[in-house]
Amino acid sequence: MVENHIIEVDSLYHRYDDRVALQGISFNVNAGTIFGLLGPNGGGKTTTFKILSTLLKPTSGSARICGVDVSKDPRQVRNLIGVVFQSPAVDVKLTVEENLRHQGHLYGLKGATLASRIKDVIERLGLADRTNDFVEKLSGGLQRRVEIAKSFLHRPPLLLLDEPSTGLDPAARRDLWSYLESLRDCEGVTIVLTTHIMEEAEGCNQVGILDQGRLVAMGTPNDLKAEIGGDVISAQTQDPNQLSGKIKERFGGEPAVVGDTVRIERSRGHEFITELVEAFPGQISSITMGRPTLEDVFIQHTGHRFSDEERASAA
Repeated sequence: MVENHIIEVDSLYHRYDDRVALQGISFNVNAGTIFGLLGPNGGGKTTTFKILSTLLKPTSGSARICGVDVSKDPRQVRNLIGVVFQSPAVDVKLTVEENLRHQGHLYGLKGATLASRIKDVIERLGLADRTNDFVEKLSGGLQRRVEIAKSFLHRPPLLLLDEPSTGLDPAARRDLWSYLESLRDCEGVTIVLTTHIMEEAEGCNQVGILDQGRLVAMGTPNDLKAEIGGDVISAQTQDPNQLSGKIKERFGGEPAVVGDTVRIERSRGHEFITELVEAFPGQISSITMGRPTLEDVFIQHTGHRFSDEERASAA
């Protein structure tokens, strides 16, 4: 069976003056899926987003959407995509309907066709009872839905969203995600989003993990976590490098130092914790165990966590 790739990225490289933002990344996105680009600030997510949305030409390499090169034919690509930026792009002094009507005019829609499209998108996005409300009166979650409605008005096969959950509380994030899933499942729309929120990435069909301009891992969330195997044990200590060396010498394996924590991957982790504490009395200040997460996948491939600021904003 041949995969239907709606996006094809090949050896994409970009630099800003003396800073390399993308280091030759390649990936494909299947039609009718939600694809997440996960990574910290400066990882390359926004640069990739700008290239796919025709806002930036890559230094080298190529990206194609529905077979159309984004650099060579950006006008045609813009008819194939809907874009939701991280910064709000709605006019808060207009009503929901007025925002949508003006968006429709930009795509040459008018009359009965435009009215039908507006009615359709406000129903799809759960905005039917807010049509005549001024956007400034809406919650952050509802405003984000208006932005998605705008991007979907011309019925593109692909939606690109840059950090769509920025500024939303956890309830609004879940609400937003349910509407994205509905667009995928009911309309067959392909959705590509950038995110630094692990929980959000867990809901994607496929995830590409970016760090320092490199695509360090790619696959389904479950497949990526399965690569780790066993349990993830994190032991905090005053001298993590020393403890890491002692653990390796006594128990083998490849313990990793992340900040003040020694991270170990082991099957039957609950049993290993007992052995660890007994082997190094007084050297471990705290210890935790859990099943592998996408954060563990990121740490395994990069050797570091997201910044504390990014972790806090995702909470």
